[in-house]
Amino acid sequence: MNITIAIVGLALLVLAHEAGHFFMARSVGMRPRRFYLGFPPAVAKVKRKGIEYGIGAIPLGGYVKIPGMHRPAAGDLDVLFGPALAEAPQIFPKVARVKQALERSDLDGARERLPELERVVDEATLTSSAERSARRGLSELADGLGPDAYWRQRTSKRVAVIFAGPGMNILLALLLPAIAYMIGTPGSPTPTVQRVEPGKPAARIGLRPGDTIEKINGLPVATFDEIATAIRASAGHPLKVTVLRNNRFVVRGPVRPVKEQGRYILGFYPTAPKERLSLTSAFAQSGRDAWAATSATLAFLPRLVTGAGRKDVSSTVGIVDYSSQAVGVDFSLFLQILGLISLSLALLNLLPLLPLDGGHILFSLIEGVRRKAVAREIYERVSAVGIALFLILMFIGLSNDISRLTGG
Repeated sequence: MNITIAIVGLALLVLAHEAGHFFMARSVGMRPRRFYLGFPPAVAKVKRKGIEYGIGAIPLGGYVKIPGMHRPAAGDLDVLFGPALAEAPQIFPKVARVKQALERSDLDGARERLPELERVVDEATLTSSAERSARRGLSELADGLGPDAYWRQRTSKRVAVIFAGPGMNILLALLLPAIAYMIGTPGSPTPTVQRVEPGKPAARIGLRPGDTIEKINGLPVATFDEIATAIRASAGHPLKVTVLRNNRFVVRGPVRPVKEQGRYILGFYPTAPKERLSLTSAFAQSGRDAWAATSATLAFLPRLVTGAGRKDVSSTVGIVDYSSQAVGVDFSLFLQILGLISLSLALLNLLPLLPLDGGHILFSLIEGVRRKAVAREIYERVSAVGIALFLILMFIGLSNDISRLTGG
């Protein structure tokens, strides 16, 4: 159940990110074509007012399809209509007319010729793959040549649409911890047991909620930190736990701690008194937390290049694991963790690399200064580098998480 809550929480952060792009695009006059949670193929989809809403089968994020991210180029037609031209040469004259218009930068002329091209594609006998490519070409050309195309908009509108995704995550990074502080966050843990995990050593020796741990192997422990230290120091050897229960000392065990995520545990959660803040204080503390996390992240990034910080990288697997543990301890702690994850998503997306949001913002600013669109080929080459770096980062994070979860 905790893992389910953690996954749903992460999905909601992604949904909020994409909603930021979606609603900002609509507010500045761009009509998004798709709004998906996850990536296609679609598990479920519905179309409303020309916009396709759906849930993708690949749960790695989400996306909003904004029309015309790139200015159509003559070379695009060779790629998109190549398979169809090989199977139906009669399409060539219509493709050539659109291509010539694009070469002359006659965008209106190219758009006027699209219905003719669509008609000959409809009449041609094509294999499914060639037809799919041609239909995609028609759709991309129509979007790219339309008045609401992204590349046609003023720089300020383009930056606003792209920044709105990370901006929504930044907003949640402030809001979620603030809610947690108002609900009440756990203070310093005490030696008193709050909850026992089923099937773990603590449950097998009959540890109960409300028990106060007084001794470990006959040695007094006054704080939860001392208890955790004693359990870790056991190195898996049997422990006897003396607890105060109903004003009586009771000895439980011996039992061997189990090793999870590289440390020995008995499997119980300590009681921690709630500390609540007012609305103003909660948002002030949330802001301080966000600033501290941002500063730490910016200081951490250079360490990735040198390799010193690679062991601290985590993947989606680790994020879900940490979040589910937080749910098990306290829901307000989960909200704090979720806020930090939201901030991390924002900062990651704002890196000036394509295809991340930061890369799109950077290229929008470059195009605004040049007053000329950057060629699609350049976008694709830079994106290939960004994707490769991102995949390497995800591989490092996944390797770290697998090693940690398996105790390696």
